[in-house]
Amino acid sequence: MFHKFRLVTVLCYGLCIAILFGMAGACSPEYYKADADEEVYKIIDSKWQDDFGQKVNYIISDVPPSPNDVQIRAAVPVSGKISLAQAVAMATAHNRDYQRQKEQLYLAALDLTLARYRFARQWFGTIDAKYAKDNDDEKVSSDAKLGFDQLLAGGARVSTSIALDWARFLTGDPRTSLGSVLSASVTQPLLRGAGRKIVQENLTQAERNALYQIRAFNRYRETFVVSVVTDYYRVLQRRDEVSNAENDYKRAAESKKRLEMEAEAGRTPRFEVDQAKTRVLRAQNSHVTAQQRYEQRLDEFKIRLALPTDANVELDQNELRALEKVGISEPDYTLNTAIETGLLRRLDLANSMDKVDDAVRKVMVAADSLGAELNLVGSVSASSTEKTDFSRLQFHRGTYGLGLEADLPLDRKIERNAYREALIALERRQREYDNDMDEVKLDVRQAYRQLKEAAESYRIQKISLELAQRRVESTSMLLEAGLAITRDLLESQDALLEAQNSLTAALVNHTIAKLSFFRDIGILQVRPDGMWKQ
Repeated sequence: MFHKFRLVTVLCYGLCIAILFGMAGACSPEYYKADADEEVYKIIDSKWQDDFGQKVNYIISDVPPSPNDVQIRAAVPVSGKISLAQAVAMATAHNRDYQRQKEQLYLAALDLTLARYRFARQWFGTIDAKYAKDNDDEKVSSDAKLGFDQLLAGGARVSTSIALDWARFLTGDPRTSLGSVLSASVTQPLLRGAGRKIVQENLTQAERNALYQIRAFNRYRETFVVSVVTDYYRVLQRRDEVSNAENDYKRAAESKKRLEMEAEAGRTPRFEVDQAKTRVLRAQNSHVTAQQRYEQRLDEFKIRLALPTDANVELDQNELRALEKVGISEPDYTLNTAIETGLLRRLDLANSMDKVDDAVRKVMVAADSLGAELNLVGSVSASSTEKTDFSRLQFHRGTYGLGLEADLPLDRKIERNAYREALIALERRQREYDNDMDEVKLDVRQAYRQLKEAAESYRIQKISLELAQRRVESTSMLLEAGLAITRDLLESQDALLEAQNSLTAALVNHTIAKLSFFRDIGILQVRPDGMWKQ
């Protein structure tokens, strides 16, 4: 009978251990990761306000994207030609710094889950099992403990647990003992550390930090889109300079060829032919330089898109042609209206303003720490009846306690310094907010001036190009009529090349200035495909 009983007991223990390992296996790392992701994105979704921008492209790369997020299955088109919309979408989906910003947003919300958890009911359970053999006696014992701890919003800390003590002697006539103990305690601060605002300060700050990061992420998206569009058009500008330099080289070569023919006929001095040859060499060198600058700028842009520098891609020159057809258009904003809009809509300024409130709360918490500490402490402990009747707790024989714990404010040097630092931090934060407000005004004023300047520059450069084209045409006719010299023609060609490059630069500058203006007054909205609207 002894062996049979011991075998059954061992099997029961084995079954219990298998169940425990099965429970542990069910909570795999993948489960915890998915659980964290679900909680984090619920927080982000609940705190994301409509005026922040569309709720897209914020999920980190190792989580399945939202249906509205940019999804690039083929990063590079088959043609190798990348449009502006494709470039912005690729950067939004793959740019390394953009991914880092999404991770910072995730981590801020993840920190909030822990702050909330500190006020949740925290369950715990432990099981201990032992086997011992002494001469002819064998003993298997087990202790189990189950309970929870919880910090309440008012500062009270509650702790309860029930412990089970079970032992069985493995003999021919086994004896069994089983008992349990219920214990609970409550600690309630009455002075220092009491009150919802004090107790929940860390939670409040974590809630606000998550909100700040959502604002910061949306502000980053605005600046990111503008920077990608800027780089895209700068590459096209370099490519246009290559085309202009190539056309200039062809014009110089044609002029040289015509002058050589005239020199052979005795109608043009030989030194003017040499001037034309020098002009051809200079044009050829300018073309080579322009090509190198374009390739360098394109390689840098590939890195922005997280593409290798040896990727065989090019940007769509039709995007620049489309700008040329549309020309320029100025936003319908006065300077004062633009400044007011910026102060109201800028997300980074909203963060700066709210951080002043954070500093005010920190002063209140630091002031609370200066006072005396007085806690009300209560406890209870009750055990079960003897032997196997563990379900009956003997509360009439329990141990009960009620008392006070006090800490007089005799030594508060650390708290004193913390309070003084909090006061200084408040003054500093207020100054930072005032400075940030001035910086926003400065940004808007500068963006407004740059937009006006870019518009005027475009109109001037457009007229300059028309004059340069007419100058080349008229100089060529005068040269053929013998009323001009070769130097006049060469100078007119130089002026034409400069005017062509300047007009393209002015058009690109105006486009960038307009986007920057919308960004700086806080009305630039990023669409799901990464493009913008205002």
